[in-house]
Amino acid sequence: MLKLSRVRKTFNKGTVTEKQALRGIDLELADGDFVTVIGGNGAGKSTLLNMIAGVYPVDSGVIEIAGKDVSRLSEPARAKYLGRVFQDPMRGTASDMWIEENLALAARRGKSRGLAWGISAKERAEFPRLLATLDLGLETRMRTKVGLLSGGQRQALTLLMATLTDPRVLLLDEHTAALDPKTAAKVLELTAQIVEERHLTTLMITHNMNDAIRLGNRLIMMHDGQVIFDVAGEEKRALTVADLLQKFGRAAGDEFANDRMLLG
Repeated sequence: MLKLSRVRKTFNKGTVTEKQALRGIDLELADGDFVTVIGGNGAGKSTLLNMIAGVYPVDSGVIEIAGKDVSRLSEPARAKYLGRVFQDPMRGTASDMWIEENLALAARRGKSRGLAWGISAKERAEFPRLLATLDLGLETRMRTKVGLLSGGQRQALTLLMATLTDPRVLLLDEHTAALDPKTAAKVLELTAQIVEERHLTTLMITHNMNDAIRLGNRLIMMHDGQVIFDVAGEEKRALTVADLLQKFGRAAGDEFANDRMLLG
């Protein structure tokens, strides 16, 4: 479903701030894979998601989604293949628009839009049912402006919007990091439920090693723009946080002390 072959990205080439963000990444996700991604600051995790989404052009290498080479497609052109939820709950929704208007926009992602834009009767009947699955009472607030929602409500709505059209790949960029622990747990529960029910191929960045081990069927660890550990199935389920800290410590060397608290 998703394949990266020898993907490289360097920022600020030829300057004193040159940074090799991705160093020849080879990564393949099968249909329905739910992969958690961990690593220290500057490991290349967010750059990886941004490259898949088309935020930055590849320096070299190939990115394929469902067998199609999207390496040279713009970010808008890739929208029909992808769903994405960001760390900041303020991103991914339009604050000054109603909940139903945000859902209507999500339903049209990647599709051509004419001048007769509007919310259909079918959508007005369907949206409350979808919102009810979140168990947050939003189905009775269809004409509430999204900017009035709490961070957790907004992130849950963004998750629903990102998966509304069953994207080929779902990208989750530390999407619970800005939430309080109770709300984060609720959003993660919704994430696991939606991914399983819709059989979505998913990449989820997290700094929480317990979540990385508990969720998904596969885990990768990144360091210095490379994948240094890739584990799945029973081997993944048998992992402990101590195991991951040990593996990261071996790879990171002196940098380990700076990232240990973050990763733990």
